Amino acid sequence: MEQTRVIEQVAAADWQTWAENNGAVIIDVRDPVEWLQGTLPGSKTVQLMTLPQAMDQLDPSQAMLIVCRSGNRSQMAARFLSAHGFEKVANLGGGLKALGMAR
Repeated sequence: MEQTRVIEQVAAADWQTWAENNGAVIIDVRDPVEWLQGTLPGSKTVQLMTLPQAMDQLDPSQAMLIVCRSGNRSQMAARFLSAHGFEKVANLGGGLKALGMAR
């Protein structure tokens, strides 16, 4: 029986400190139209639906903070990556809405 991994939830106020302390890359899983409306500095865009194809372009040993509008898609992406051997993935709890960056 496969054990479900608990995905770390990073509070909106702590995202930058968490990313710096972990040497993390920030992955925004929203669609291009949403991404153009603004994202976290230095974010890479990898749409949720293309994540399986994009995995080979990501380093499984690199810490990652996954973000989206509300935290739901990023949670799915973080679970997917974790299940596929990515060692340290976390979700931005509440998404960009929690930072006042999305409606």
